[in-house]
Amino acid sequence: MEPLPVELMNTVRADRDGVHDTIADPAAAARWLREAHPHAPDAAGVGIAGWEAVAELRDLRDALRVLAAAATGDDREPAGPSAGDLATAVTVVNRACARAPSWSELHWPDPDDDNGGPERAVRTAHAPALAAVAAIAEEAVALFAGPDRALLRACRAPGCVLYFIRNHPRREWCSDGCGNRARVARHYHRHHGGSKEDG
Repeated sequence: MEPLPVELMNTVRADRDGVHDTIADPAAAARWLREAHPHAPDAAGVGIAGWEAVAELRDLRDALRVLAAAATGDDREPAGPSAGDLATAVTVVNRACARAPSWSELHWPDPDDDNGGPERAVRTAHAPALAAVAAIAEEAVALFAGPDRALLRACRAPGCVLYFIRNHPRREWCSDGCGNRARVARHYHRHHGGSKEDG
């Protein structure tokens, strides 16, 4: 599994039928948030994600794709809507970080209870879905400002629009399927002198 900001970028996917958005409506966005960010503040309440949270999540995703393209030198045609230029994308990420700040809270169990040790809880005064978007934006800042930015890659397999963290020196594609498609296209090019279209 990729870091959450990369997982969010990859909610835009492409296949033979075109480009698809897997967080296109509140139900899909809520499902993605619950699956991708189960430890979000009040994760149980993420299911109430409305159109505002969907818009925030999609804006953040589109901005992250612009930043990833800049960080990786990705010259592929943008998949889905673009968040504009680099400065606009940075503004969107910073706005998302500030939208729903959160803080840690320490829970110390009663010494007479046998409920384990102290625990950390994350709290926010905002809607759970917006808090989750803010948390993903914070992780994105850490990704782009940290050492993992150098490991971020655009998948170069034919027809792929995804990004991944190159966590192994031999990793060249986002998935085994993309690796197979790239090898088939390379074989076809070598033996037939042209490029093979997907499909």
